[in-house]
Amino acid sequence: MIEARGLTKRYGDKVAVDDLSFTVRPGRVTGFLGPNGAGKTTTMRMILGLDRPAAGSVTVNRKPYAELYSAMREVGALLDAKAVHGGRSAYKHLLCLAQTNSIPRSRVDEVIGIVGLEDVAGKRSKGFSLGMSQRLGIAAALLGDPDVLMFDEPVNGLDPEGIRWIRLLMRSLAAEGRTVFVSSHLMSEMENTADHLIVIGRGKLIADCPIAEFTADGAAQAATVKTPDDPRLAGVVTAAGGALERGEADELTVRGLSAEEVGQLALTNGILLHYLAPARVSLEEAFMELTADSVEYQAKTGAQK
Repeated sequence: MIEARGLTKRYGDKVAVDDLSFTVRPGRVTGFLGPNGAGKTTTMRMILGLDRPAAGSVTVNRKPYAELYSAMREVGALLDAKAVHGGRSAYKHLLCLAQTNSIPRSRVDEVIGIVGLEDVAGKRSKGFSLGMSQRLGIAAALLGDPDVLMFDEPVNGLDPEGIRWIRLLMRSLAAEGRTVFVSSHLMSEMENTADHLIVIGRGKLIADCPIAEFTADGAAQAATVKTPDDPRLAGVVTAAGGALERGEADELTVRGLSAEEVGQLALTNGILLHYLAPARVSLEEAFMELTADSVEYQAKTGAQK
């Protein structure tokens, strides 16, 4: 289990992490989401003792990382897949980690097999693609057979087969009762992998809830509608703060309003509806709406003159 309480980190005048508190529990995959610059990597570095917080505390299995007796046996982490001595082979890299952490040599062969690097285990890692480096980093994280696992953007550089593999791996690790904490920008992958979400923006906690609750909550609501009176419905929906999108087969999608609210608007304004049902909101849509005010860098569309 990972517990952060009032975690704060500053770089000069910039507050990277701001009074952040959360708990990552075992037995489930917890997704760690936020826009670029939200403080995700900084938070992970503080969990691992690589950065010192200005205030607050964070523990792994109720101890600061520095006080863990055998860190690799308790925590496995992948933060930077390329942080490997390029002159060493994959096998030698893992063997070095094993020998300096009193892990049996046999475990090196096991994790190489788990991540599928048997054919390149003897090759120098400097020639590895990003996807191969990710697999090597995951092997290193698994080396000590730890109860807590942390992955920062683990699917970068992986092909579709590799992405599916890491998804199933994380799920299986959580099913074994381990704590799995994963940061990713791939919303579709998080939607298929995570059970629980911790979302931050500008260093502050925005959401800490099951993924189903996250996509069903707040402004991220939607309804599917069919009506012979599109223009009037569009007018009342817009006036109520929603937006109307045209889909296929005469279906309309109302965003920002629930099906109940759309039904009440139609009744009040005498608009005939042939069909009305809640529409599924994707994780990406819910995330974009919830973090809209927390995006640090925003690109403009269209040429600027």
